[in-house]
Amino acid sequence: MISMSVIHSIRCMRKEGASVAAIARELGISEPTVRKYLREVDLSDRPPVRRERPSKIDRWVPLIEGWLAEDRRTWSKQRHTATRIHRRLVDECGADVSLSTVTRKVRELKREFGLERQRGFLDLSWHPGEAQADFGQSDVYWKGVRRRMHYFVLSFPHSNTAVACLTPGENAECTCQALKDLFTRLGGVPTRIVFDNAAGVGRRRRSGEVRYTEVFRRFRAHYGFDSSLCNPHAGHEKGNVEAKVGAIRRSLFVPVPSAWSFEGFNAALFDKCMGLAEKPHYRKDGREIELFAHDRAALLPLPDVAMDVVEYRRMKADKYGIIVLERRHRYLAGAEHAGRELIVGLRAGSVEILDAKGVPVAIHERAYGEQPTNSQEPITQLETLCHRPNAWRNSQVRDALPDPLAAWLDLQDGIDRQAHLRTLLTLSRDNGWEHAVKAMDDTLEATGGLDPASVELQASRLAAGQDPIEYDDPIDLSEYDIAFRH
Repeated sequence: MISMSVIHSIRCMRKEGASVAAIARELGISEPTVRKYLREVDLSDRPPVRRERPSKIDRWVPLIEGWLAEDRRTWSKQRHTATRIHRRLVDECGADVSLSTVTRKVRELKREFGLERQRGFLDLSWHPGEAQADFGQSDVYWKGVRRRMHYFVLSFPHSNTAVACLTPGENAECTCQALKDLFTRLGGVPTRIVFDNAAGVGRRRRSGEVRYTEVFRRFRAHYGFDSSLCNPHAGHEKGNVEAKVGAIRRSLFVPVPSAWSFEGFNAALFDKCMGLAEKPHYRKDGREIELFAHDRAALLPLPDVAMDVVEYRRMKADKYGIIVLERRHRYLAGAEHAGRELIVGLRAGSVEILDAKGVPVAIHERAYGEQPTNSQEPITQLETLCHRPNAWRNSQVRDALPDPLAAWLDLQDGIDRQAHLRTLLTLSRDNGWEHAVKAMDDTLEATGGLDPASVELQASRLAAGQDPIEYDDPIDLSEYDIAFRH
């Protein structure tokens, strides 16, 4: 194709009486080209539609269409990819086609079939006080042990600001507890919150039906905000918080942080999130923290009374006095409650067990994860064991003790063992189970016995965060007896 200036010259020279041959010689083009553009009556621009050319893939298109048609009735994770189709064409049919050619044709056919619908996304307008919520995961040194933990993110798209808090899990109780804590720190409640379809607060079915959990319905009514759930597999409907989950992980969880309590860690995490908002907004004028003031001004007031995020259920203990949750987490109520109906209160971080009259029986740290757990606190069984010392050999308490300490107690007669168990019970209540056990183990290793005064002193020092007593030489326990007589 020649340029428009050359076409213009052809027509001008023809108007001046030049012959076709003369025009061709002057402009350096062929005579048929000159005649073509002299005959052209319309020089309007036309759509640049590509003309289809024969391709090596054409003969294999019907076969590919058949494979893709079968895929529509197959599980989405087990369908043909372009690479797999290319491999089959080469291996099974001897086709001489490149992977790039197959990839382009498969993409074209999938679009025609509607398997890869290309949708445009609306740039939504978010008003001050509206929020999005989602969970993320990150490694944390929790009480000195590296664990994969969850954190909850509440973002405000109007200002592009987000706050977060560490949580033990991703269920409805954790979501509501995280919201409660963040509402308190924000000083108000968002007017509307958009949740992920898998956030634990409820579920939106493909039919459009929305079902919220009972604890979330109660929480939402208490704090008075509106809520909505994303459609299934539509994370783009809350793209702001999706981005914030990653940004907070990269900015505030690298390097791997240490945490000893949720309250302390989350207080610092909230301040760090506010620090991230000191930067300019990516689109609007001003810093994000300045725009966040509009979000805060639009928040609903906090209720006069904070809600206790708990769900109570009636459950029956098994013959050992154990309550089983989620078919894998076991919580001890006590042998005296075996076979009885109890009331179980589920909170984000604890499981509270009450008798049928509502009197507290036991409280345990709530367990999470797919692996079975046994949350029987040895101190809970220890009280029963003090009254039934003959069960010592097969007790959970014995299994929880260090081997040297358990073996030494095995050698004691029933009365002495019962006395040591009572000491352990008293020190566990005063200083905690771990400190009491370590104190007894250290004292036994250093002195060869378990003098109550030495164990108590060691346990109190451990509980107070002081260095334990170091014994250079074994202590003559008779010296303690003399001291106590006086």
